Amino acid sequence: MSERIQKVLARAGYGSRRQLEALIKEGKVTVNGEVAKLGDQVDVGDNMRVDGKAVSAKRLWQQPQQVLLYNKPVGEVCTRRDPEGRRTIFQSLPTPEQGRWVSVGRLDINTSGLIILTTDGELANRLMHPSNEMDREYAVRVLGEVSPEVMQTLRDGVELEDGKAKFNDIQESGGEGANHWYHVVIQEGRNREVRRLWESQGVQVSRLMRVRYGPIIIPSHLKMGRWMMLGGSDLAALYEEVDLVPKNEAPTGRAAQRDKKSRPVKAKIRSTKQARQKQDKTESKPRRGPRIRGH
Repeated sequence: MSERIQKVLARAGYGSRRQLEALIKEGKVTVNGEVAKLGDQVDVGDNMRVDGKAVSAKRLWQQPQQVLLYNKPVGEVCTRRDPEGRRTIFQSLPTPEQGRWVSVGRLDINTSGLIILTTDGELANRLMHPSNEMDREYAVRVLGEVSPEVMQTLRDGVELEDGKAKFNDIQESGGEGANHWYHVVIQEGRNREVRRLWESQGVQVSRLMRVRYGPIIIPSHLKMGRWMMLGGSDLAALYEEVDLVPKNEAPTGRAAQRDKKSRPVKAKIRSTKQARQKQDKTESKPRRGPRIRGH
């Protein structure tokens, strides 16, 4: 069955949907010797090239779909290669069975916490797309107390240099002395948005950690700088969250051995889809409501 070229390439991990669309517009993708156009349909047997390099048919049509959770430490960057020679997150990751890891969003060098990576570019695109309104929850340590008025301002929205931004939710989370912790939720991924929102109110952030992305909460046993594979019902639940279905293909070779050594994620996927469906039956509310987990 034929599918759109950018969807097939994204699913195989050749890049995000946005990156591939840009390559297609630049004429760097060909199908059977012809320059491809956005929306072209491809099928098994078509010969494709991306930026002059042949595309593996096995990678396109038979690749396993892998999802990995990584607890990023401060000091690592999320690019594949850094011109300044800083360590990247990809240096800490295993080699995927097929394709390459696509990062679901990024964290700046001074932010730690949860990053989801996958070999399925279509899944990454769905998780990042603004229409799906995925929560990004952060634990934030700030210097000094924050007044109720400032918290309300951050909920209502602040005009930043790249447009209005706000926290969809904000809750106090304890602290002693000059340091106070808060949990905040945003539903977009602009550069340094959490820090810039606090700074707009004259509040200094001393520590920032992402603790949740959509339905995935970072496992408490996943130590800084370590990764773990997502599988089984947890993987299916993540796909269901964005209306996709994973391929039921077990990993083989080195990937299978790695999975045996990795502890599965248990009780860390909390599906919001069923809750939304139940809510839609009783009242009319936005498709996805921001919420702080555990509050």
